[in-house]
Amino acid sequence: MNGFIGRDVELGVLRDKLQVVSSGRHDRPGRALLIRGRRRVGKSRLVEQFVDGAALPYVYFTAVGGNRSGDLAGFVEEIGSSNLPDAALASDFAEPTSWDAAFRVLASVLPQDSPTIVVLDEVPYLVREDEAFEGALQKAFDRTLSKLPVLLILIGSDMAMMESLNTHGRPFYQRGVDMVVPPLTPYDVATMLGLSAADAFDAYLVTGGLPLLLTEWERGMSLWDYLSWSLQNPTSALLVSGERTLAAEFPTEAQARAILSAIGHGERTYSLIARESNIGTNVLSRSLQLLIERRAVAAQVPLSTKPSKETRYWIDDPHLRFWLSFVQPGTPQIERGRGDRVLENVRDRWSTWRGRAIEPVIRDALWRALGDDFAPGTKVIGGYWTRTNDPEIDLVGADRGPLAKRITFAGSIKWLESRPFDHRDLGRLLVHRSQLPGATEDTPLLAVSRSGGSVDGITVISPEDLLGAWAK
Repeated sequence: MNGFIGRDVELGVLRDKLQVVSSGRHDRPGRALLIRGRRRVGKSRLVEQFVDGAALPYVYFTAVGGNRSGDLAGFVEEIGSSNLPDAALASDFAEPTSWDAAFRVLASVLPQDSPTIVVLDEVPYLVREDEAFEGALQKAFDRTLSKLPVLLILIGSDMAMMESLNTHGRPFYQRGVDMVVPPLTPYDVATMLGLSAADAFDAYLVTGGLPLLLTEWERGMSLWDYLSWSLQNPTSALLVSGERTLAAEFPTEAQARAILSAIGHGERTYSLIARESNIGTNVLSRSLQLLIERRAVAAQVPLSTKPSKETRYWIDDPHLRFWLSFVQPGTPQIERGRGDRVLENVRDRWSTWRGRAIEPVIRDALWRALGDDFAPGTKVIGGYWTRTNDPEIDLVGADRGPLAKRITFAGSIKWLESRPFDHRDLGRLLVHRSQLPGATEDTPLLAVSRSGGSVDGITVISPEDLLGAWAK
């Protein structure tokens, strides 16, 4: 399906920045925005939508990478073919041999007294292929671009690199404002696909809210119809997106890919990841840290008033988590035209896999949704477990983390079809609360249930309640 859904917050930020540029109230009206987000999250589409709506002269250049001279030539060619009033003047310059020269061409054709937009997409390519790019960008911004009414937008999918561009010691430090484009939310998914709250969360766990995948999911289509079509269509985005993400973000880092595969298969502790990936301790530690820095892997320790080193890891991107669990190991069967067998495997494991995969999504929703009427003072939401998983508590609220001073609530997730939260579940949660360091008999209890429930002594939250967290 087609159409631009959501992104009201992000579009608002872009419009606000453009308003500052256009206001005429500043000696240096030029502004820079550094936009980052995971590959295929819709960064370029967002900026294109903004540029089209702004109806101003603009330049939009997308780096190809791997060829410095080619990108330099392509940048000046894009200037010359743009709708800037003096774009034709770009052809009067010699072909640039440096980014200093290329930015001089840009500055020479930008209007002095009317606002414009300049977009550089795939900036990490430019940084990698030319170590002088950042310095040239800083010089061009300080000497000319910041003095003109121009909104400079830099876009990149390498989260760590884009973040580092605006850190102390780098040439462009404090010259731009960071902006992160997240995937579409479960609420956006429900709106786009016309699904119920519970089914929208299923769709979110499979697609990760990535627009590229959601455009192939027909409105009203069930999860199993979508998977049946995707797993038997060799060109579907569901099949190819995970591999393209790994190839783009970890092209030569075999250890990182092996670790991601191990975690994707469900190995969540350090020792199990080491055994599954067959990687030595020193290399594993470094690679895990790299994956955490790149936001590919999330790590968490138990949340309580007692210190713990029982770290657990999971794939941070919901779609990549699904892809690594089911699509990657099923690729040989899919290539032989037996996507039906992969679909059967998903059906067999779906309930168990979904029960784990939904946990970080629910914690995020609760963080957004919980008000001061329940568990006031909650600043952190996590979980609690021991080495033996006795007890294992899905939801723990606290005043700080990872080492809390005060536990604000304890909760359970029951994300099952036609199985509401009942008195047996409450009894189990009461026992587990008594084993949670920092919790007392007065610590509030919370249950999140896909199938609802009504039990005295506990607050039960439904999928509809969770979905509303992103509607605000």
